[in-house]
Amino acid sequence: MAPVSWKREGSVAVVSLDNGENRHNPDFVREFLAALDEVEADAGACAVVIASSDPKSWSQGIDLQWMLPRVADPAGQDEIREFLRSLDRMFARVLTFPMPVIGALSGHTFGDGAILACCFDFRFVRADRGFFCFPEVDLNIPFLPGMMAIVKAAVPQPALNRWVLEGRRVPGPEMVDAGVATRAVEGADAVLAEAVAYAATFTKGRGIVKAIKQEMRGDILRVFEVDDPPNIAALRLMA
Repeated sequence: MAPVSWKREGSVAVVSLDNGENRHNPDFVREFLAALDEVEADAGACAVVIASSDPKSWSQGIDLQWMLPRVADPAGQDEIREFLRSLDRMFARVLTFPMPVIGALSGHTFGDGAILACCFDFRFVRADRGFFCFPEVDLNIPFLPGMMAIVKAAVPQPALNRWVLEGRRVPGPEMVDAGVATRAVEGADAVLAEAVAYAATFTKGRGIVKAIKQEMRGDILRVFEVDDPPNIAALRLMA
């Protein structure tokens, strides 16, 4: 099965992450970006919902089984650098996508998965199970500057300090209380249904949506361009 698939429900494109824990590696990024290109090419789509077909996980972040064997190999390190650059391209694509992007976070959303979710315009979560977590502080893995800029834009103080420095597992209702999620409902099916129903309310023009997003997220895009490249070149993977 391909790691990403999509279908249209009325005016809503539902992109499904279909690879179990939905960990991020080059194949995932390539397939995810291809799906977004196909969605944008569909003139009937007015909004996008990003969901998961796994009953437990939305996305568990970077695929360490792919990355760790490459850490000690110079050729592998070049692969990692290109992968990190591709993550920035993926984040930038979502941040400036010309339609509202809504996350249906029906399961665990950890690490790079949580960072990707922070790129969305709105997030719907489960009230009964599943956690949102930045475990980097426990794994001794620093955020790239662009990643931190994404998180800071989505998670307001003082929740930002607690979630990032404690590495705590945040339940859905707390995400709503912090203003990070729009709504928490019980059950994976309900999360998806609520997200799709909300997405169906959007009928704005793509041009103006993209222009507004580029202005809103311009500071993050500049971090991708200026601050991330030297950090990626140095390959600072561990603190």
